Amino acid sequence: MRKITTLKAALIRIEELEKENAELKIELEYYKKRKASGRQKHNAKWMAIYNDFVACYEKGMTVVEIAERNGISERSMYRYKAYYEEMKKKN
Repeated sequence: MRKITTLKAALIRIEELEKENAELKIELEYYKKRKASGRQKHNAKWMAIYNDFVACYEKGMTVVEIAERNGISERSMYRYKAYYEEMKKKN
């Protein structure tokens, strides 16, 4: 980093930093708006399927039957089951 000794140099540096800041804000917006890949967080859809899982699982349905009912993979259902068991331990 160079040492700024004059007002003119300081104003030029401020302008450079403002341009860089504007570019970084645009990049930040891109990352905020992009869709995350992989498993999603516990959003409304996730909670709806989870609540259906709990109701069906407690009625005695198998994980495979619940997966077919909700149209998702068995592996996802086992994630729901693991979460369910974890929540049961906490309560």
